[in-house]
Amino acid sequence: MEAEFTVDRLAVGGDGIARADDGRVVFVRGALPGERVRAQWVSRGRDFARARATEVLAPSPARVRPWCEWVPLGCGGCGWAHVAPAASPRLKADMVRDALARQGAVRDAVVDVGASVPERHYRTTVRAGVDGHGHLGFRAAASHHVVAVESCGVAHPDVAALLAEVRVSGAHEVILRVGMASGERLVYAPGVADDAVRWYGLDDGVGVGATASIHEVVSGHRFRVSAPSFFQSGPHAATVLVEAVSRAGGEELAGAHRVVDLYSGVGLFGAIVAPQADLVTVERAGSSSADALINLSHRRVEVVTGEVERWTPCRAEVVVADPARAGLGRAAVAVVAATGADVVVLVSCDAAALGRDTALLAAAGYRHQGSTVLDVFPGTPHVEVVTRFERSGPRPA
Repeated sequence: MEAEFTVDRLAVGGDGIARADDGRVVFVRGALPGERVRAQWVSRGRDFARARATEVLAPSPARVRPWCEWVPLGCGGCGWAHVAPAASPRLKADMVRDALARQGAVRDAVVDVGASVPERHYRTTVRAGVDGHGHLGFRAAASHHVVAVESCGVAHPDVAALLAEVRVSGAHEVILRVGMASGERLVYAPGVADDAVRWYGLDDGVGVGATASIHEVVSGHRFRVSAPSFFQSGPHAATVLVEAVSRAGGEELAGAHRVVDLYSGVGLFGAIVAPQADLVTVERAGSSSADALINLSHRRVEVVTGEVERWTPCRAEVVVADPARAGLGRAAVAVVAATGADVVVLVSCDAAALGRDTALLAAAGYRHQGSTVLDVFPGTPHVEVVTRFERSGPRPA
C-alpha cells in the first residue's frame, strides 16, 4: 500500500520527515527535503510511521542519479547515493543544527561546513558482510541481507580487490583494511576465533586475524593500526579530523600544559595535537591502547586502558573526546567536568548524540561555541562533527 508525501526536513540518519493525513510523523527513506514522493508503508505505529520512497514526483535540486552499479541491485552501503556531493555537506549541517536546537536547546547554533574527503576510493577500512556462498558484500538498506559486490567505488582499490577476490567461511562479517602509505593489507573476522575462519583467494602478503596490523601515515606521523583497533575510514578522513580538532582547540590547546584524550583509540589526536603538552589517554579497547603505546612513544604520555566512565579524572586545560555513536552520556560528561578543563573538543559521529551531549555539558557548565561538520563519509548520511565547548562556570573544587 502506498501514499504520497511532501518532505519537510531530514531526520537524524538521513530519512525525510513528512506528515501523514492523520498528522502522524512519517520517516521516509530515500526522500529529500522539498520533494513530493510516492512511498510504500514499512511500519505504522501510534506516534509515527516509516515508509520507503518508490517514486519521486517532484525531485529536489540535490537529487542525482546514483553512479554506482550496485545501488539498483540493493546495496545499502551508500545510503545517500542519490544526493549530489555538493549538496551533502549542507544537508548534514542542517541535520546537526536541528539536533542542536531540538535536543541541545541551542537556538541559532553556529554550525559551519568543513572539509570533505574525495568522493571515490577514500575508504581504506570496510566492514563487509558474508553471504551464504562466502561472497563479500554490503547489507541492503534496513536489512540483514548481504548484497554481494564485485567492486566498490568508494573503497581504496586494494580493498576493492579483496572484496572481489576473497571468499570466507565461518564468519558472517569481516573487516578489510589497507595502509594507503605502506601498501600493507589485512583481513579479520571480529568476534570469531581466528582458527574458526577459512579464507580463500588471499595473496601471501595479506595479514590474517587479530594479530595482523597495517601502518598508515597522517600529517607526517606513522601509526600502527592492528586488526581489532578502530581507525577512521581512511587517512584523508583522519587528516581533516586532526585539523578540525586543532582549530577547535585553538590557543588553549596549542598552549596547554596537560591534555586529556578520551576514547583515544590508537592515539590519532594525541600523536599530533598540542605536541608540547603532557598527555593522558583513556581507551577501553586493549588492542587500540597497545597501538597507542607505540604511536605515542614520542610524547610524554600516560596511556590508560579502561572505561572512561570509571577513570579517575586528573586536572587538564583541554579535553578532547571522540566517543562511539551513542556519545558521552551523563557519566562521561561528569568525568569531563571533573578535569576542570576550560575547553572541551568533542568529536561526534551522530547528530542526535551531539544534541544530547550538548545539553548535558551545558548542565555541567560548558557552553556550545560552534560546530564544524566534516563530510568524511560521502554518499552516506553519516555525519562527523567537531564541536568546541568552553567552561562558563567555576572550576570544580
